[in-house]
Amino acid sequence: MENVVRLTPTLKAVAAVATLVLAATACGSSGSTGSSSGGLNPPDLKAQSKLGKSEGEVNLIAWAGYVEDGSNDPKVNWVSDFEKQTGCQVNSKVAASSDEMVKLMKTGEYDAVSASGDASLRLIASGDAAPVNTSLVPNYKDIFPDLKLQAWNSVKGKAYGIPHGRGANLLMYNTQKVTPAPTSWSAVFDDASKYKGHVTAYDSPIYIADAALYLKATKPELKIKDPYALDQKQFDAAVALLKKQNADIGEYWSDYLKEISAFKSGDSVVGTTWQVIANLTADEGTKIKAFVPKEGSTGWSDTWMISAKAKHPNCAYQWLNWIVSPKVNAQVAEYFGEAPANSKACAETSDKNFCTTYHAADTAYWKNIAFWNTPIQQCLDGRTDVKCVPYAKWVQAWTEIKG
Repeated sequence: MENVVRLTPTLKAVAAVATLVLAATACGSSGSTGSSSGGLNPPDLKAQSKLGKSEGEVNLIAWAGYVEDGSNDPKVNWVSDFEKQTGCQVNSKVAASSDEMVKLMKTGEYDAVSASGDASLRLIASGDAAPVNTSLVPNYKDIFPDLKLQAWNSVKGKAYGIPHGRGANLLMYNTQKVTPAPTSWSAVFDDASKYKGHVTAYDSPIYIADAALYLKATKPELKIKDPYALDQKQFDAAVALLKKQNADIGEYWSDYLKEISAFKSGDSVVGTTWQVIANLTADEGTKIKAFVPKEGSTGWSDTWMISAKAKHPNCAYQWLNWIVSPKVNAQVAEYFGEAPANSKACAETSDKNFCTTYHAADTAYWKNIAFWNTPIQQCLDGRTDVKCVPYAKWVQAWTEIKG
């Protein structure tokens, strides 16, 4: 890993976060598209009305790469200036999963968290996260509108966090070995046998949603509206598709470096990826393309939330405003490898093509992304006449799919 990690600052970031992000998705991470969280009835908590005096410190839970103070890379540090300007000393803990984030937030020892979708909704429902007064976060006004008041960061029009960044899961293929150029996820599902043994897929139960997304487009009789809200019949169809795909899979990837290596060697020629991995694979000299197929794709969106038991709420609010300020949000996005949330961040990136590459301001692009959510028995698509398959059953099915 060391030889590869030295290549670029982004690689260093991905190396730091890859294992943790994968652990998070193994527990079921991030948002949804169009799914209403209106079925939730969280405790009636009030958002802070005004900022008071800084408490001198703030305790944060975050994904690796989100709270950098120069200790991982001397050139990557947006914490020190925050501490100087606010007088709030930052104490941060890196979480390895959404489950860990929820558990830590319940202790009341942390003031804020960079929550993914499943964690955010659980924290809202349990009363561990407080509503956020966005007027106390001046930079909120510049957050892309399509990230505000979404199913994973609000309930009934009430904001519970400040959007941080987002990314899509893409279809990547070797342009020299996969012809004609694919336009659909059929390349890894119905047509996967053409590349038997060289198909790769994301190693997580949440990948069942990718199959459901494909079936939503290709099997309208199943009436799938939300790939994270599957009744038993819909779920069984997705699982059957993945069991069929399994015969053509060469490798399920749970390490971005292995995916880069597999595409470079030719062991993999088509499969799911992230934009940052596609960039790095191309940098290695492999002839690839990565895109959102015609059926759309899955993806993630993260949100900074404040604890309902925060001991340092004023410093927490100052952190929320800082982390989504244009320059800092640009730094985080480039280091982590995701689209920034602040529309003004694009003018601050060191790579002036960064926001174009990551589709930061492309509203139409994000409309085709079904952001990760955690399936629950109460169907997220609003149906009340059936029960949906909860995430624990997805975990069980994933073991069976992989054999």
